[in-house]
Amino acid sequence: MKHTLLNKRFSLLASACLLALSASAVAEKIAITGAQIHTLGSAGVIEDGTILIDNGKIQQVLDADSVPSGYREIEADGKVITPGFIGALTSLGLEEVSLSAGPVDARVEALPVSSVGAAYDVQFAINPDSTLVPVTRVEGFTHAVTGISRTGQLFNGQGAVIDLAGDFTALVKANAFMHVNVGDGGTHANGDSRAALWVALNQALDEAVFAAGTDLSPTEDWEGMITRADAKAMIPVINGELPLLITADRAADILQALALKNRYENLNLVLVNATEGWRVAEQIAKANVPVILNPENNLPGGFDQIGATLENAARLHKAGVLVAIGMDTHNIRLAPQHAGNAVANGLPHSAGLAAISLNVAKIFGLDDTLGSLESGKEASLVIWTGDPLEVTEAAEQVFIKGEPVEMTSRQIKLRDRYLNRDPAKPVAYSN
Repeated sequence: MKHTLLNKRFSLLASACLLALSASAVAEKIAITGAQIHTLGSAGVIEDGTILIDNGKIQQVLDADSVPSGYREIEADGKVITPGFIGALTSLGLEEVSLSAGPVDARVEALPVSSVGAAYDVQFAINPDSTLVPVTRVEGFTHAVTGISRTGQLFNGQGAVIDLAGDFTALVKANAFMHVNVGDGGTHANGDSRAALWVALNQALDEAVFAAGTDLSPTEDWEGMITRADAKAMIPVINGELPLLITADRAADILQALALKNRYENLNLVLVNATEGWRVAEQIAKANVPVILNPENNLPGGFDQIGATLENAARLHKAGVLVAIGMDTHNIRLAPQHAGNAVANGLPHSAGLAAISLNVAKIFGLDDTLGSLESGKEASLVIWTGDPLEVTEAAEQVFIKGEPVEMTSRQIKLRDRYLNRDPAKPVAYSN
């Protein structure tokens, strides 16, 4: 439905964008005028405003429908502009089809280099040509946080942040986080009991603390549970330089995760899922720990999700928790719809937009360049037909670093090929 709306509405505005910012005109100064601008910065929402772009960066956001001398104008009257959305936790660039007969880089089989999975690093596996990148991009996403979905070990390795421009400079930030699952999924792979998983997790962190002051060269003895490579990867975690994402659903697991900060005070913790987070929202807020969640969790998916509710995002936000919204790789494009559902269940509209842009940038230390429309920040933004949290609205044009991207994908091309197929030609015909 949204793809049909997108093509129907990709009219004069999109054409003007592509013509005005063709390869020969990239260096030109651009003014996008007439739109309602959700800056997510100190300027708030600007009605009938103007964004000035120069050399891939936002020069100024004006509360005026005017074009300074030297700027080429793109009219966006009646449209809405937001920062480009950021996929909070995906496997984009690592996975095409999860049941593929070939390697799926989002899954890792154990190797001697790592005994707990911490050393694995996705920056070497990212494929900017993934067909899922344009599928996600046309829905208003300019960046994504990507990582391993399963290792069968304690940690799911080190993730990265990428842009979705589709070129071979996609990597924005390597070693952006480390991920561990202490819920049912992680427990099954680590002793099949939390009694084993948490002992292993504390042991791994203790060894990383010890390793920080140790010579880890191959000529020196190392008798730890974790390997040297794991230790090197975990030192930034215990120093707070690398966020540790902890997937936990039930309230008891969440409290165990928060208690880690009492033992390892420098940890930069981020909760993932937190399905029962609302039950311990005050503790999460007091610990200053952000949450990446799926606000659609309503019916219990297991005994660790008995307290699931559609109001989870709203209740956490009300308690003062920084909330981001993320889904799995193939459905991250639905995050705006899910944010809209969170808004329908009590989350303020501005918080809904921030949950898929600014808050994600804050969690991964990128809010100095991404997540809001302010002077000096990267010009990664989206022109929408209307409110992006409404399922009937669509992205008309996406800009990444000030350049427009082609608003198509493999899905759209296949739809167009077969929607009005010539019956005189074979089904597989392609001109």
